[in-house]
Amino acid sequence: MTQSFYSARAAITAIGSYVPERVISNSDLEAMVDTNHEWIVQRTGIVERRAAAEHEFTSDLCFGAVRDMLTRYPVTIEDVDYIIVATTTPDTITPAVASRVQAEFNIASSGAVDLQAACAGFVAALQMASGLLASGICRKILVIGAETLTKVTDYTDRTTCILFGDGAGAVLVEADQSDSFLASYSHTEGKLGHNVYSSHLSNHIGGIPVDRKGKLVQNGREVYKWAVTRVTAGVEKLLEQQNLTTQDINWFIPHSANLRIIEAICERTGISMDQTLYSMVYYGNTSAATIPLALDLGIKTGKVQQDQLLLLYGFGGGLTQAALLLKWTLAS
Repeated sequence: MTQSFYSARAAITAIGSYVPERVISNSDLEAMVDTNHEWIVQRTGIVERRAAAEHEFTSDLCFGAVRDMLTRYPVTIEDVDYIIVATTTPDTITPAVASRVQAEFNIASSGAVDLQAACAGFVAALQMASGLLASGICRKILVIGAETLTKVTDYTDRTTCILFGDGAGAVLVEADQSDSFLASYSHTEGKLGHNVYSSHLSNHIGGIPVDRKGKLVQNGREVYKWAVTRVTAGVEKLLEQQNLTTQDINWFIPHSANLRIIEAICERTGISMDQTLYSMVYYGNTSAATIPLALDLGIKTGKVQQDQLLLLYGFGGGLTQAALLLKWTLAS
């Protein structure tokens, strides 16, 4: 387990998001597998999800999110020092999606890496960005969470195909005199990694055989139990270390894996669902993109306001967690 608590002089100065045009509704899934709309909503809270076109990939979704950000905020990215893309579904293993973003926007001199931390990826990328800014190595970093999970979803498995969708969210993180990034928490239990996987070269994880190469496989029951207990403990530990309570948090923005998981976490932590933002209802589980999509929805609807305290909490494949306590300084 890794924990770190810090105050970094950095702030998010712009945000954008993008989802593909194609919609996969619960009714559409009824024609693919033995399921129905009521069953899906009751167990997941998901009504529909977006799917990338045949020739649309994770890099394309990143481009869309960055363009959205540039149209909404008076910022420039030509001088970005570093690009971090959190994704489990890169176009190619190499080159990185981040390098495609650098090329698309003609960013003159920038580091570029893909970060693979599954559903905790976006928050982990923010943690990495804040460290680079705090060290003085960078002044401006582009952080993107993006996935095309429908391309690796097994549409013969009704337990997983109802969950996943595609989308992207991008933020610009800059060195700033404000103490916006207040505290961080990370926790990993690799011995449980076989409960959520998409296999590649190896046919085992920690000695446990895996199959269905290239497709997402999930033990939903075990992931649910892990998330409800471990995320609850992580939230409590982070707040305790900062001498805060759940009443001090304006918005809780957890990974939108499943509405039932979020409800259980909120019940155990004492966080109200009324102070919780999520994105899965119309976008599905978009892994690394769920949190930026939910955050941007909160901004667009006027819920997220300047100087509010936000708790971003990613959790999933690994099994890993990444949390960030953030003072929101960007005017809506």
